[in-house]
Amino acid sequence: MIETLRRYVPILDWGRTYTRDALQSDLLAAVIVTIMLIPQSLAYALLAGLPPEAGLYASILPIILYAIFGTSRALAVGPVAVVSLMTAAAVGQVAEQGTAGYAVAALTLAVLSGAILLAMGLFRLGFVANFLSHPVIAGFITASGILIAASQLKHILGVEAHGHTLIEMVASLVAHLPETNLVTLVIGVAATAFLFWVRKGLKPFLIARGVRPRLADIAQKAGPVGAVVVTTLLVWGLGLSQTAGVSIVGAVPQSLPPFTLPGLSLDLVSALFIPALLISVIGFVESISVAQTLAAKKRQRIDPDQELIGLGAANIGAGFTGGYPVTGGFARSAVNFDAGAETPAAGAFTAIGLAIAALALTPLIFFLPKATLAATIIVAVLSLVDFSILKKTWGYAKADFVAVAATILLTLGLGVEAGVSAGVILSIALHLYKTSKPHVAEVGLVPGTHHFRNILRHHVKTHPEVVTLRIDESLYFANARFLEDLVQDRVTADSPVKHVVLMCSAVNEIDTSALESLEAVNERLKSMGVKLHLSEVKGPVTDRLKRSHFLDELTGEVFLSQYDAWVALTKKTPGPALQAAQ
Repeated sequence: MIETLRRYVPILDWGRTYTRDALQSDLLAAVIVTIMLIPQSLAYALLAGLPPEAGLYASILPIILYAIFGTSRALAVGPVAVVSLMTAAAVGQVAEQGTAGYAVAALTLAVLSGAILLAMGLFRLGFVANFLSHPVIAGFITASGILIAASQLKHILGVEAHGHTLIEMVASLVAHLPETNLVTLVIGVAATAFLFWVRKGLKPFLIARGVRPRLADIAQKAGPVGAVVVTTLLVWGLGLSQTAGVSIVGAVPQSLPPFTLPGLSLDLVSALFIPALLISVIGFVESISVAQTLAAKKRQRIDPDQELIGLGAANIGAGFTGGYPVTGGFARSAVNFDAGAETPAAGAFTAIGLAIAALALTPLIFFLPKATLAATIIVAVLSLVDFSILKKTWGYAKADFVAVAATILLTLGLGVEAGVSAGVILSIALHLYKTSKPHVAEVGLVPGTHHFRNILRHHVKTHPEVVTLRIDESLYFANARFLEDLVQDRVTADSPVKHVVLMCSAVNEIDTSALESLEAVNERLKSMGVKLHLSEVKGPVTDRLKRSHFLDELTGEVFLSQYDAWVALTKKTPGPALQAAQ
C-alpha cells in the first residue's frame, strides 16, 4: 500500500531524503526561474488571447501540483508558446476574444486536457505519444514558431490584425500597415533587438569585463525583466499611452489565483474535446522529451505514465484557478536545471515567488507596453524554428522529408490544429508505409562461421535447393500479403528449391492476419513439393504459435538456430555442391 502511494505521489519518496543543501539549491533556482517567468507568463497569456494575469495564475497551482505528482527533478511546468498558440486557435472557434465566454472556454480546455492526461496516465497509455515521429514534431514546432512570431507583429506595429494561418496574418498585417503606430514600432523593435543581444551577446560581454560567469548567467536570464522595467518606465514617464496611443497591459488584478469553474455544457465540451486531445499529446511529447533529456544528465529516472498524471493534475489545477493549458517548457526547465534545482520543490518555491508577484507587483506593470511582451515572445519562439530538419531528412530519408514538409506547409497554410492533426496522421501513415514493405534478405552462410548474411552484400555459401529468407520486421496485417508475394516470386514452379526457411530473429510478433498468410504460404509451398521451415523464433512468438494449429500443419521444422537448419537441410538434400554467392 505504501509503495503504491509512493508510486502515484512521488513527493513521498524524494521528500523523505530532502536535505538542507537541496533546499539552498532549490531556493536559488526558484529565484532565477521566477525572475524569468514573470514577463514570460504575461507574454504567453497575451499569445493565448487571455488577460495577462491568466499567465501568472497558470504558473502557480499547476507547478505545485506537478511537484507533488511529477517525477522530473528539474521540469518547470507552466504556459509555453506552442500550447498557448493552440489554446488561442481552439478557444477562438467557440468564443470571441476578450469575452467572459473566451476565458471560460480556456478553463474548460485546461480541465479537459488534464482529464485526458490523467486518464492516459492511469491506464498507462504513455506509449500513444510515440505515434508522433520526431521529424513531424520538429516540423510542427518550426511552423508554430513562425506562426507565433507572425501573430505578434501586430503588437510590434501597434495595429489591429487577425488571422489563424500565415497567409491570413500576412494579408491582415499588409492591409493595416498604413495604421502603424511609429512610437510603438520603435519600442517593439528596440525591445526585440535588446532581447536578441541579451540572449546572444550579454553573457560574453559581461565575462569579458571581469564579471563572474555565474553572475553573467543570472544577468542574461534577467534580461527580459530589464526590458520590461525600462519600457514601462518610459511609457509611464512620457505618458506615451495617452499622447502616442501606445497599447499597454493596463490594470491587472492584485490577488492570488481565484477559484474558477470551467464550462460544463455538452456543446462546449464536445467542441473542445479534439483540441484538448491534440494539446495533451503535443504537450506531453514536449514535456517528456525535456524531462528525459535533463534526467539523463544526472542519471535519474523518469516514469512516463506518472508524468501523465503529474501534467494532468497540473492542467486540472490551472482550469480551477483562472489559468489555461500548461506543460513542461524547455527554456524554463533548462534554466531551472542550470540554476541547480535538485528536486521538484524548486518548482513549488517558484510558485510562491509568482504568488508574491501576483499580490505585490501587478500594479507596477500597468504601463507595460504590449509591444515589449510581443518582443519577448518573438525572441523566445524564433529559437524553436529549425529548418535544418528539412536538409537532414532529405539526405537521410525522403519519406521523412515529405512528412516534415507537409506538416510545416499544412500548419502554416491551414492552422495549428490542422497541422498537428496532419502530423499525427502522417506519422501513423509513415509507420504503416515503412512496415508494410519490410526488409527481407535472402541469406547464406559466411564461410568459417555460424553467421548468415545477405547474399547481395557478402561472399557466402548457398545451396540451390535451400532458400533462407531473413525477415527484418514483425509480421502483421499491413505486411502479411507482402511476405506471401515475396515467397511466391522467389519459389517458382520450375525452381529446384525444396526447402524455404524463414529466419525470424527480428520478428517480435505475428498477428492473426500474418498467421493466416503463413498458413497460406505453407499450403502453397506444399502443393509445389517445397517444405516450409522456421528458425530462430523468439519465445513469446513461439508461445503464441503453439496456441494455433500452424505448427501442427507446418510441413517442415522449427530450428533453434539458422545454423542448425543449414546443417540439417543441406545434409538431408542430396543436391549439387555448395555454391558461393556474391
